[in-house]
Amino acid sequence: MPAPLPLYSVLPFVAVLLAIAFLPLTLPHWWESNRNKLVISAGLGLPVLLLYLAREPRTLVHTAGDYVSFIALLTGLYVIAGGILLRGDLEATPAVNSAFLGAGAVLASLVGTTGASMLVIRALLQTNRERARVTHTVVFFIFLVSNIGGMLTPLGDPPLFLGYLAGVPFTWTLRLWLPWLTMTLVLLATYFVWDTIQHRRESRAALRRDHTRIEPLRIHGGLNGLWLAGVVAAVALLHAPVREVAIMGLAAISLWQTPGEIRRANQFTVYPMIEVAVLFLGIFLTMIPALELLHLRGAELGVREPWQFFWAAGLLSSFLDNAPTYLTFLALAQGLGLPGEVVGVPHSILAAISLGSVAMGANSYIGNAPNFMVKAIAEAAGVRMPSFLGYMLYAGTVLLPLFGLVTLLFL
Repeated sequence: MPAPLPLYSVLPFVAVLLAIAFLPLTLPHWWESNRNKLVISAGLGLPVLLLYLAREPRTLVHTAGDYVSFIALLTGLYVIAGGILLRGDLEATPAVNSAFLGAGAVLASLVGTTGASMLVIRALLQTNRERARVTHTVVFFIFLVSNIGGMLTPLGDPPLFLGYLAGVPFTWTLRLWLPWLTMTLVLLATYFVWDTIQHRRESRAALRRDHTRIEPLRIHGGLNGLWLAGVVAAVALLHAPVREVAIMGLAAISLWQTPGEIRRANQFTVYPMIEVAVLFLGIFLTMIPALELLHLRGAELGVREPWQFFWAAGLLSSFLDNAPTYLTFLALAQGLGLPGEVVGVPHSILAAISLGSVAMGANSYIGNAPNFMVKAIAEAAGVRMPSFLGYMLYAGTVLLPLFGLVTLLFL
């Protein structure tokens, strides 16, 4: 058995996080290149790669499989959703924007946070193109559609799907409906007030343009809905590597069948997907020692109560990939000798791990893959998005009090 890892083995992971946080601020032009992001990810991941080639090659194989599955699913959803065009321009009132966010939050549990984000974000940006104050709308979109919305089914977010594969009944996640509804309604109410204030600050000319340039929403490329359903079925019914082959096949069919003008109208490019793939390459590699240390020394954290699991799993999911974080805390809970009501843990503990892993993925851009993708799409549409730390300030202001409320009410 390999010797325990020293604590400094997590330094490459910390360096990846610091690079994502500060390089966009200090070297913005240099950081725009995905090639330069690859240099950072590969350079910081290389020491971990060499360490585990000598220490535990099977861990690298397992991590590589997880990474391929992760990127294949995101790519499939991104490509297929990019072939569905919601064309039109509604008046971007607070009520209309809130309806977009609410519909996206519901959709996230049906087609996943990535699928829902890619389907809705472009229509939302199109509706708000006459307005100057849009940043807060995209931030709340990440909160609701890219994260919190996806907690009602195992298809909604990767941690819940991994839980399903580990033996959690498919319908168990419906137990989370009340926390889901509470967080969704609180965020929608907060957003409505916030957007009402921002709407009143828009110039008269902008509001006049917004009022006169109205077109009803129409769906183009609707056949992609069939391929999207195929991806959902593949995730639910198939196993690797057949699952990944099926997903990529459906993505290829979408590329072949969808008229090019639809993707051009969607401003569909491979840049956001490459950015996610490159950054998460570094994250997946460098997080291996961090997860190993958590497995070995997690009991030293003294985590036993539901609220402790919620915050511990949630805060780690803010920066680690939330899927392995979910599995790590599930394993930790299974080793505590608590009543085994579901997969060897109490319902309350599993609910806390699930809520923390899914909801707190909204705390940072790297908490969940759709966060980065939405950010990149919004910036391509001309929206000035906050920096890594600026986004965390939004999250701390809005989400931390909400998570405190969830702790008091449900944990």
